[in-house]
Amino acid sequence: MKDKPARIGVIVASVGRPEEVRQLLEALRKQSVEPAEIVLSINNTGDLPNELRCSIRQGIKIVEGPAGLPAQRNRGLDLIQSSCDVVLFYDDDFLPARDSLECVWRFFEKHADVVGVTGRVLADGVNGPGLDYQEALDILMDYEKKPKPALLNEDFLCAYGCNMAFRCAAIGTRRFDERLPRYGWQEDMDFAGQLAKVGKVIRTNAFAGVHRGVKKSRGRGEDLGYSQIINPVYLVRKGTMTWRKALVLIARNLIANHVKVLRPEPYVDRWGRLCGNWTGLLFLLRGEVDPMALPSTRYQG
Repeated sequence: MKDKPARIGVIVASVGRPEEVRQLLEALRKQSVEPAEIVLSINNTGDLPNELRCSIRQGIKIVEGPAGLPAQRNRGLDLIQSSCDVVLFYDDDFLPARDSLECVWRFFEKHADVVGVTGRVLADGVNGPGLDYQEALDILMDYEKKPKPALLNEDFLCAYGCNMAFRCAAIGTRRFDERLPRYGWQEDMDFAGQLAKVGKVIRTNAFAGVHRGVKKSRGRGEDLGYSQIINPVYLVRKGTMTWRKALVLIARNLIANHVKVLRPEPYVDRWGRLCGNWTGLLFLLRGEVDPMALPSTRYQG
C-alpha cells in the first residue's frame, strides 16, 4: 500500500433507487483516486439507471439476488474481496467528497492498527425529510472550498453503514448477518463488532460526504420498530454489542416513537414504528429474540 494507492472496491446495495445510483456513480467518476472495483448489488435490473440497463456498464460489476441489505452486501463482498485491499460501503443515497477514496487509502496507510473506519457525514437527511440532490452538491461544494479540518480520530467502536471502509484481509470469512432482515438495522455495528476482534474500528473525519436520507423504497414502519427492540438484544447475545449500547438504543427509540406519534412527521411512519416496538417488547417477554420473527420479514433476507 505504500508504493501505490490501495485497490479500493466500492460496494453499493440498492433497491428501487435507479436515479440515486446514477448520481452516486457520477460522484465516483469524479474521485481523485479511481476505485479499482465498483459493485452494484441489486434485486433486479429495474434497480439500475437506464444506461446500465442497456449494458453500457463501464467496468461496473453487477450482482443480482434477493433484496435485503446484509445479503446484498455479502454478495458484493464475495465478488471483489479477493481483488481489493480495502472495501468501501456506500448507501445508494450517499454522495462522497471528491477526495474520499484517496483519503481512505491514505488513512489506512498511516494507521496500521485500524481495520475499519467510518467517515464524517457532513449532513444526514435520514433525521429529517431528506436532502435533494442539489442540496447535497451545495454542501459538498462548500466543504471542498474550505481548508481541510485537522485530523480527528475518535477511538471507539463505531460504524455507520452509509460511509464505512474495511481492510479486506481483516474481513476474511466474516460477513453481514443475514438474519437481520430487509434494511438490517444495526447490521453495520454487528459487522464492526466482528472486525473489532482483530483490530480497531473507529470514526474519523479524514474522509467525508453527505447522506441524503432519501425516503422512497424504505421498509415498513412496523418492521423497523420491531427491529429497534429485537436487534440490539440479538446482537448482545451474539457478542457484537454491549448491553449499555443496546439499552440506550432501545430506550431512545421507545421514547422518540411514543412522543412523536402525537404529532408525527409526514415522512415517518411513527404509528407503525410504535406498533413494532410493542410487538418486539411482547416477543422479549416471551423469551423470543428472533430478528426474522415478524411475518412480513420472515423470508425477506
